[in-house]
Amino acid sequence: MNEIKQKAAAALTEKLTAVCAASGIPLNEDNMPAVGDMFEYPPDPKLGDLAFPCFKLAKLLRMAPPKIAAALADGLTVEGIAKIEVVGGYLNLFNDQTALAAATINTILAKGERYGANDEGVGKTVVLDYSSPNVAKPFHIGHLGTTVIGHSLKKLHAFCGYNCIGINHLGDWGTQFGKMIVAYKKWGKAEDIEAGGCDAMVELYVKFHEEAEKDPALNDEARAAFAALEHGEPEHLRLWKWFIEISLKEYERTYKQLGITFDSYNGESFYTDKMPAVVEELKEKNLMKIDDGASIIDLEAYNMPPCLILKRDGSTLYPTRDIAAALYRKNTYHFDKCIYVTSAGQSLHFAQWFKVLELMGYDWAKTELVHVPYGTVSIDGAKLSTRAGNVVLLRDLFTQAIEKVAAIMEEKNPNLENKAEVAESVGVGAIIFYYLSSGRIRDINFIMEDALSFEGSTGPYAQYTYARTCSILRKAKENGMTDIDAPADLTGITMDEEENALVKTLALFPEKVAQALREYEPSVITRYILDVCADFNRFYHDQQILTCEDEKVRSMRVKLTACTRYVLGTAFDLICIKKNEKI
Repeated sequence: MNEIKQKAAAALTEKLTAVCAASGIPLNEDNMPAVGDMFEYPPDPKLGDLAFPCFKLAKLLRMAPPKIAAALADGLTVEGIAKIEVVGGYLNLFNDQTALAAATINTILAKGERYGANDEGVGKTVVLDYSSPNVAKPFHIGHLGTTVIGHSLKKLHAFCGYNCIGINHLGDWGTQFGKMIVAYKKWGKAEDIEAGGCDAMVELYVKFHEEAEKDPALNDEARAAFAALEHGEPEHLRLWKWFIEISLKEYERTYKQLGITFDSYNGESFYTDKMPAVVEELKEKNLMKIDDGASIIDLEAYNMPPCLILKRDGSTLYPTRDIAAALYRKNTYHFDKCIYVTSAGQSLHFAQWFKVLELMGYDWAKTELVHVPYGTVSIDGAKLSTRAGNVVLLRDLFTQAIEKVAAIMEEKNPNLENKAEVAESVGVGAIIFYYLSSGRIRDINFIMEDALSFEGSTGPYAQYTYARTCSILRKAKENGMTDIDAPADLTGITMDEEENALVKTLALFPEKVAQALREYEPSVITRYILDVCADFNRFYHDQQILTCEDEKVRSMRVKLTACTRYVLGTAFDLICIKKNEKI
């Protein structure tokens, strides 16, 4: 929270303690409310800048909320608060706008790109499992969610002091590779795979399912092929490694466009030799039983279906591998938190194997394993399916966006340097921004025209706003202003409405970062970016900045612009969007 809000929280806590003492009510850790968390932001500025509701205190103080508000307001003074009013059960606080502006501007200028950060994670390690595409399939729009949500969460955790380990848990194991091996042997050619990459491999995958509908025996062949792969059949292993190698080359191109890197690419296959120990431990602890030939963990007592550990043929399943992976990561990284970013459709799967780990006696599974689900993506209402060939590839989507940006830039700024690089970052950023604009759990119907629109609340609009702040600061330096990052002196300055609105929004950034981290919700940052852009553009259009005749006011406005640039730049980084100083 900002400095003035902190002071208000401290003053109200002290006042509440005094009111309780006068009433003979003892305060302790159990009943002492966190005053700072109780503040609200009134929807109408006429009701104040901060509101403190007293309703939750009624039971503690055995008083009506209006009386509590009046008691707290009596004699209360807060540095930086110009006026305090009692309205019903609310205590409404009005900022001294100049004091808030001075505190906010000078804090941002002093902290720069670290403004908004906190030390919540200092000394802690978080492992993040995200992206994790299935090998031999191309990156499509359905992979975008786990990839950008996961990397944004990694950025947010790192920003707040955590030691972050980003893991790309590649889908490089399972029955689908039995299908690919069978399909390749029946219909594939090496030269086609080398030339076509994932596209050629997915064609084989689709063909397998088409043929399996006519001849179900193909599914038995695929299961047998995967079982042989698990037992180390040389030719199957060679093909499997080849599929992975070709896939990774393609994935790396996409990750480079997104500006995303990983600390580990250990996929499902990495845990093949670690799963027998898990199975043995489950047996030793009498948790596993046989049901129709399969090995399961009965979770009926927890209102969940059984968790499958081994198939009837003895081959492993996803829970087996995920349990092995969690144990390996805990022993290797000693994490304080391990986050899994996958679709909401996998929520039951994670609940099941989290519970199995808990039943195995690993208490940390209850508090340190976190599933972060997100909604599905459809294209114009049609559900994505690799089997049916109904996918929109990310590279095609990015190409469309980049070409559109390039065309607009050619028209508006034909002499811009690095046009291709800027067009790529703005175009790719437009797709990321569109995706992260909605709450992660919501299903998204991806409409191309909306995603690539360069008007309204979009990524390009935000990037142009950032570039505008950079342009103003360049011109200010050209005009001889060399103290842009020096502390601002606002003595005697009366803040205008547009300036006050921008300052109040910038002051919220630390709270937005904390909220996004707490809720595992990057869209909090995305929506906040739009608020900053809207307030800055109103300020830009309604106030003179570089041409203001009052030197002191001009300096303040330039510094406020610099603060906006810092906040937008940091926020862009937190949602994986690249910054451009010229567009």
